[in-house]
Amino acid sequence: MKISLKPASDKGFVFSILPEQIQVKYAAKYQSFDILSKGTVKVPKGTDVAEISWNGEFFGATKKKEAIVRTSAWKSPNSCVKTLKSWMNKGTELTLIVSGTWLNIDVTIASFEATPYGAYGNVKYSIVFSKVKELKIRTTKESKLGKKKKTTSRSKKKNDSSVYVVVKGDTLIKIAKKKGCKWQDIYNKNKTVIEKVARQRGRKDSDHGHWIYPGTKLKIPGGQLATAELKEYGMATAELMEYGTAIGQGKQYR
Repeated sequence: MKISLKPASDKGFVFSILPEQIQVKYAAKYQSFDILSKGTVKVPKGTDVAEISWNGEFFGATKKKEAIVRTSAWKSPNSCVKTLKSWMNKGTELTLIVSGTWLNIDVTIASFEATPYGAYGNVKYSIVFSKVKELKIRTTKESKLGKKKKTTSRSKKKNDSSVYVVVKGDTLIKIAKKKGCKWQDIYNKNKTVIEKVARQRGRKDSDHGHWIYPGTKLKIPGGQLATAELKEYGMATAELMEYGTAIGQGKQYR
């Protein structure tokens, strides 16, 4: 089992020590499960994850070979703390993946606290993730009338199955950013092809789409409308920014 964070434009981060327990909040309800003893946890359909949290440790260099440490993922506690604090302060969107469980969602770090202890340079920490919510933007006319007919979550039918050819340096996250959709949707739509190519290249699997190769043809699911298309619906760039800021702060737009 592995817990990893994958940003869009940076190296991924793997927690070298698994926490004993992960707490998941669905709206006003909590569910806790023992990450070390349970493999897969089934969640009812329609349940919306709001918050994920746990307490853990980063071991110093003198203890990095302990049995509970994933040696290949070990980094100095100072480096780990610096990376996580930077992502928290910048509000960086991350994909949180806990292999062997159903957890594979886009999040931001809501809070992170670290405390050094002992004589080995170890650090105890607590971390809380908030799920990234999709932003639906309505036109000015619709906002005033309170209607919900037009939203930018729709895409043109002709783009629903467009094909993209992977080039050197591509990742699913980069491709998703270009195409205005989620990397998970690209992976799910092309899982058979991605896994087949990964095996042909000598890998056991693609690690949830981490390993993709130049020349692979991917079908791109419909993404959000581009800014130019949004303008056709009557929203200028400044107006879009104003709307996005208002919604992000939980306020009503105009």
